[in-house]
Amino acid sequence: MSRIHEALKKAEEERVAGLANNEVALTSEKLRLEAATVLVKKLALRKEELLPESLRFESLIKRCSRTDWRPDSNTSLFMNSENGLRGGEKFRTLRSRLYQIRSTRKLRSLLVTSAVPGEGKTFIANNLASIIARQPDTKVLLIDADMRCPQMHITLGAPSTPGLTDYLREEASLEDVLQRGNQGNLCFIPAGNVVSNPGELVASSGLKELLNLICPTFDWVIIDSPPVLPVSDSLVLADMVDGVLQVVAAASTNCEDAQKACREFQNKNLLGIVLNRGTESSRHGYYSRYYDSRTKGRG
Repeated sequence: MSRIHEALKKAEEERVAGLANNEVALTSEKLRLEAATVLVKKLALRKEELLPESLRFESLIKRCSRTDWRPDSNTSLFMNSENGLRGGEKFRTLRSRLYQIRSTRKLRSLLVTSAVPGEGKTFIANNLASIIARQPDTKVLLIDADMRCPQMHITLGAPSTPGLTDYLREEASLEDVLQRGNQGNLCFIPAGNVVSNPGELVASSGLKELLNLICPTFDWVIIDSPPVLPVSDSLVLADMVDGVLQVVAAASTNCEDAQKACREFQNKNLLGIVLNRGTESSRHGYYSRYYDSRTKGRG
């Protein structure tokens, strides 16, 4: 019996030691992420100090439209307490992964797209922007660059015009198209009025110039774009940003379509895949899992 007792005692000691080691590892990782976040914010402040007065955040938002957004509670998780509990933690995990990547490379502008329509790219872009903007003193710009079938203004409950198309056609100024709603430091540029040549506007030098102009003002710029297989807009936009997230709908997206889209972004800063509408449990019906492309499918 004494040997059994000693074996059980040793096993319990090893278990406790293992838990302690895990706790230390998790604490160290948390501190590392917090340090990286502080460093990024300090660098952003230094960059903003070098900006012209007209492009500094506080100056710019004073001149832009202040609107009363009425977000759709079914798709804007952080506007509804029940939805926030259901999917919020998954978006916090995605946010943490992006900050991890950002600690090793430049990552300020982010394109969110999908292989085909209906996979939830607008849902992911909206809630990712919202959870990042919840961090203190973090300035986020959300741009609806899907000028073919814009949906972001519906999700946010925001005015749809004037917007990106109007700016690119020189029919509106930056202050005219930039909105600031009631979500802290989250700003929004809608797609704007319907045009007959969205592909030409995306490929024009005006959009790249806008991103070069506005990105230093914000900590993050998140762009919702058209799906990649039907049109080429996302591939053009991918060359203008620091990283790309591809959204895949669980049990819906055709595997060949998803793989083909990944190949299209192979040399265009693809960060990873976001699995939407996962079914890990009945309580997590939205965003389920994030795959860093550098893991090559091992996640």
